[in-house]
Order: sequence, then C-alpha cells, then structure tokens
Amino acid sequence: MGGAEVAVKEITNHLTDIDFDLITLRFSEDHKEKEKIGNCNVYRLNTSKNLFPFKAYLFATKLHKEKSYDATWAVMANWAGFAALFFKLSFPNVPYLLNLQEGDSFSYIKSRVWFVYPLFRRIFLRADVIQPLSNYLADWARSMGYKGRIEIIPNGVDFQRFENFNQKEFDSNNVVIITTSRLVEKNAVGDIIESLKFLPQNVSLKILGTGPLEKSLQLKAKSLQLDKRVEFLNHIPNEDLPKYLHKADIFVRPSLSEGFGISFIEAMAAGLPVIATPVGGIVDFLEDEETGLFCKVKNPESIAKAVERLISDKTLRSKIITNAKKMVKERYDWDLVAKEMKERVFNLF
Repeated sequence: MGGAEVAVKEITNHLTDIDFDLITLRFSEDHKEKEKIGNCNVYRLNTSKNLFPFKAYLFATKLHKEKSYDATWAVMANWAGFAALFFKLSFPNVPYLLNLQEGDSFSYIKSRVWFVYPLFRRIFLRADVIQPLSNYLADWARSMGYKGRIEIIPNGVDFQRFENFNQKEFDSNNVVIITTSRLVEKNAVGDIIESLKFLPQNVSLKILGTGPLEKSLQLKAKSLQLDKRVEFLNHIPNEDLPKYLHKADIFVRPSLSEGFGISFIEAMAAGLPVIATPVGGIVDFLEDEETGLFCKVKNPESIAKAVERLISDKTLRSKIITNAKKMVKERYDWDLVAKEMKERVFNLF
C-alpha cells in the first residue's frame, strides 16, 4: 500500500456512518473478487489497466441501479478518474469528488496523457469538489481550468503507531540514514547514495522500497565503492515500517517532485529529523531549520551538508524533532483528517 491506499483505508475506517464501495483492479489471483475490509466493500475487477476505466464505469453503473449512490469519489486523476468521469457524464446529478494525490511532475503526467488530453482535463472540469493534498496540487487543478470548489485536506498518519516512546540515543559514531520510497527517478534515491561520498565512513544508508531503478541503484552504489554502506531492504509492509524508522537517525528524500509526501510525515512522527527538497507539497509542512532541513535538488553534496549539520548540531536536531512531532500530532493525525473530510467534503453531498 502506498499513501493513497492508506488514505482510503483510514478515512473509510474512521467514517463509520457512511457506506463505501471501492472498485479497483484485481492485481493477483490470491485476492478475492469481493470482500469487506473495515468499512469498505471492495470489488476487484479482472481486467487490464487500459480497460479498467470502462469496466469500472460499467460495474459502477450496475451497482448504482441497486444502491443509488449519493456520490462518487475518484482517488487520483488517473484510471479511476476516467471511470468517475464516465459515470458523471451518465449520471450528472450524482456529485463527483476528485482527490488529488499525484507525486509526479505535471509535465510528466501531461506527457503520459497527451493523446487523450482533452478528455483528461474533463476529469477535473466535471468534478463538483476537488480535494488536493497540498497547495501545489490545488494549483494544478486551477491550471487545468477548474473553477469550482477546492478543499485542501492532506493525508494523515497514525501518530501513536509511529511515535517512538523509547527514542534511541543518538550516536554520532554510527549514523544511519533511512529513506522510504519507490525506486523511481522522481525520488532521487541515487542522490542520497552519492551523498555518502561526502560523508564519513560511519554514516550508512538503508533504502526501503522497490521499483524499476533498483538494479541500477545497486550498481551505482557498487561503482562508487559504497555498497558496504548501503543496504537495500526491498518492500517493507506498512505495519512494519515504524520499527525500521525507530532504528534510524535521519530521514532523507531529495524528491524532484512531490504532491504531498506521507513518508516525510511518518518519519517526523517517528522522531526522525527530515531532509528534503523544497518542491511541490513538501513546503506545506517543512519549514527550514524548524521542522526539517532543505537540501538542493539534484545536489548530493547539499544532502551531505544537511546531514553533517544534524550530526554536529545537537540543539538544532532536537528542535527540529520536537517541532515536527508537535506539528504532525496537531495537524496530521488521521482522526483530524477524517473529521475534515466529513465536515468539508462528504457533508456537502
């Protein structure tokens, strides 16, 4: 599960007075075609990604005749967005909510949908409410020509699950950097690996996540003779993530683009100082030298300098950890996010 999937699970579990039906792909034969998970009826369709928008729309139409839906909710302007658009065109009186969670750059997304771009824009234009996670994503909605209601509500975190009550003593002689992300270009994991060239031998890196760049990143670590300081831990289930964060000292993700970035919030809740780039939705929650440190985009040496500051400046590190945890608890707990979703979005329908 990524950030979007966790968000759906948490929001539907918290809003028990609303019934949710989820239509998604059946990614594996091990998955049931229909089951109830928490407060959500999950329907999995045996189809390809390309055909999913059409089959999901037809399946939703069938369910609508039985249940008479009060609203549709598209999680991201992707395949689900097309399905929700088709449904909206068929049932214009049913309110349509579009949730924006995209992390890729807008130029990259546009390059992927150029052949259906006019139709893609209508995913935005036909929405009754758009709920982006950040100001950055809200600006995207406006740039697509949307002039309707926008409610910025971020994703959240299960603060108690991530909070570390037994924070390990920081040891400057054995510093562990951790990053959690898909191994794709936008997350710039290669820049973290390269930053180790500028750091002492006692600084190591743990990489949690998989992706198409995994082999090339492993080769990069080896070619730079850093493979003994870099550990690839592959996919870690979300429920196991806190224990890995609690064993680390600094969280780094020098993103090239980011719609919001729940991984940063989770690291803050776990008591780790965060180093990130000032791109996209990150600037909504990270204030330099207050709730984290900024590094430059595509600049491994800049990452190393930020790491060195957190190693050498105990006062700064302590201030950042305290401020960030306080912010997450007050602004990003799932109880608060679900309440905002109900009051500012679902109660509109």
